[in-house]
Amino acid sequence: MRNVVIIGGGAVGSSTAYHLASDPAFRGTITVIERDPTYRIASSSLSCASIRQQFSTPVNVAMSQYGFAFLEDAATKLAVGGEAAEVGLKRQGYLFLATAAQVETLRTTHAVQRAAGADVALLGADEIAARFPWMNVADVAGGTLGMSGEGWFDGPGLLAAYRRKARSLGVTYIAQDATGFVRSGERVTGVILGDGSTIPCDIAVNSAGPWSARVASWLGIDLPVRARKRMVYVFKAAEPLAGCPMLIDSSGNFLRPEGPGYICGRSPDGDEPDPDEPPLELQDDMFHDYVWPALAHRIPQLETLKLTGGWAGYYELNLFDFNGFIGPHPGCPNLIFATGFSGHGMQHSPASGRGVAELIAHGGYVNLDLSPLATTRLAEGRKVIELGIV
Repeated sequence: MRNVVIIGGGAVGSSTAYHLASDPAFRGTITVIERDPTYRIASSSLSCASIRQQFSTPVNVAMSQYGFAFLEDAATKLAVGGEAAEVGLKRQGYLFLATAAQVETLRTTHAVQRAAGADVALLGADEIAARFPWMNVADVAGGTLGMSGEGWFDGPGLLAAYRRKARSLGVTYIAQDATGFVRSGERVTGVILGDGSTIPCDIAVNSAGPWSARVASWLGIDLPVRARKRMVYVFKAAEPLAGCPMLIDSSGNFLRPEGPGYICGRSPDGDEPDPDEPPLELQDDMFHDYVWPALAHRIPQLETLKLTGGWAGYYELNLFDFNGFIGPHPGCPNLIFATGFSGHGMQHSPASGRGVAELIAHGGYVNLDLSPLATTRLAEGRKVIELGIV
């Protein structure tokens, strides 16, 4: 019998709990510590909840392939008491656009995706214009379009389904703040809670998302993961954009359908302020100064769009190489990290949760080798840089 304590009950932590509890090889208890069961500022609740295979590293392509297959079968996998889970999967591809200066990188990443078995088409500007006649492609040199295995889904619905299924399998959720570790030598033996009590553990999992560096610091570990605000704007268009994909513009702005309207946003570029853990306040100036002009250039009819709302959430940005950390830290072999996904944690929660569960239950990966994302690469100085950060 082993006691596993997971710090952070968002999508990654709850996926880990579900996958571990459903693994016949595991014998023990699973406790998830989640300080805010309303998930009011959780990244999982505030995510755009989209999934793509268009990454630059093979391991991320493979994680997305498992994630999409999981979402397709989530109604059954996460059903409780005969009630199917609702995750609202919409099957629609991503379209990445590139200028002449960007197109060679686009072709290189496309080759990685195709080698990994991703169904992604490399298109010229004329082909893009033929598919999406409402789009201005005057400055576009090419693009890649996901033909299958991509789309978007109900993020809060998936999180709720993970939690419900995990609890039905015997997982305990505790609504408290974790505040520290009890340590014996190199190993963690307990997690200290805000009320002063301690939960004994044989294995601890740090899936605290934007706050995972704080958890790591309790053991003197400097984890380069920071909470960075990302804003999403909601708008309506005067005319629908027929067949609109998840558009990743050459400018770095994104757009996709959502309900009767659309959502859009961007990440700051290197010349703009991007502080750690700022207040989650929506800033209209970013929309008016950066997002709207770029989208109106790409889609002329959006010059008359109507902004109707928006929200802000945190990316758990990995400043080391923009890729997730999965696995134990060499300074503490029974503390497993699952964090730092830099904006793709929601879509990779099925694969990361399964991978961490396999490490705990089997001592290694069984289905998908996630070792390229090992936390030990920090000490080794081995970067696995992901170029496809949106």
